[in-house]
Amino acid sequence: MGVYSMENLSRFNLIGSSPQFQAALRQIEKMACVDVPVLIIGETGTGKELAARALHYTGERAAGPFVPVNCGALTEALLESELFGHERGAFTDAKQASPGLAAEADGGTLFLDEVDALSLKAQAALLRFLQDGSYRRVGGSQVRHANVRVLVATNAALDQLVEARQFRRDLLYRINVLTLAMPSLRQRDGDARELAQAFLRRFCHQYRVQRQFHPDTFDYIARHDWPGNVRELENQVHRAFLLSDDGYLRLGANPLAAPIQASAPLPYKTAKARAIAEFEQRYVEGLLRCTEGNISRAAQLAGQDRSAFGKLVRKLDLQGMGRVLPNLVNKG
Repeated sequence: MGVYSMENLSRFNLIGSSPQFQAALRQIEKMACVDVPVLIIGETGTGKELAARALHYTGERAAGPFVPVNCGALTEALLESELFGHERGAFTDAKQASPGLAAEADGGTLFLDEVDALSLKAQAALLRFLQDGSYRRVGGSQVRHANVRVLVATNAALDQLVEARQFRRDLLYRINVLTLAMPSLRQRDGDARELAQAFLRRFCHQYRVQRQFHPDTFDYIARHDWPGNVRELENQVHRAFLLSDDGYLRLGANPLAAPIQASAPLPYKTAKARAIAEFEQRYVEGLLRCTEGNISRAAQLAGQDRSAFGKLVRKLDLQGMGRVLPNLVNKG
């Protein structure tokens, strides 16, 4: 039996004190106790997958696997195979049999994100699976079973897709036993500031560097509409943290949008090259400061090969494009 306390939900990065968000947390707490499908709705970046993980890990299936599937990232040809597996030789690239994600989630939870991206054929297969847990691998005839809880998420209006005959009505009824609505950040009074401070603490711990928000930043946080919701806020805090020159984070500044001082307008390619060069300089310097000049760690944070990142550091230094911490760049 899971432990369903509101305090436990913060470990899933479900952070916020607004009445709107607290109401959503209470719904998660209730829905975790019942083993039925849940349709999680909300705008992009509102934390639908975080909510799904909380439903799983505070529920009775917590000891089982949690298997997320981004339906929008899979082609129609591969989606059914990914979900339910395939037999060897079922199609050209099927060199060996694959059990599929439904089998992988047996005993746990299968989370289908962007469920509106499922083709009508895949929707039919999912409907059969939801009815009794049975399915067939692509290219196979044997009926198999998996005991899973299915959670689905979408930022689309499924009822409108039903009317447009792009989503099955019977499938909507099947997945919509319970509906969890994740509020947008602009609906969550005061939560943006609370989240920003939580992200700052996380990045200070992650990079082992202390930073703080510039006082003007909180006015921006309160004014901004946050169309990308929590994900946009997190990315802005992360970017500002990496590019800080003086220990203060200033949100809302786009390094590529800074005006270029020139006596006459520059040609497009020249202006673009200069803006990119200035961004590269600030970005690399920010990473090197955060890692105290450790190139290996900086390359890892940038998601680049160390050799390629080292070449970028040397290029900036050789071209005299500002400070690249010459006393530190040999570390790592």
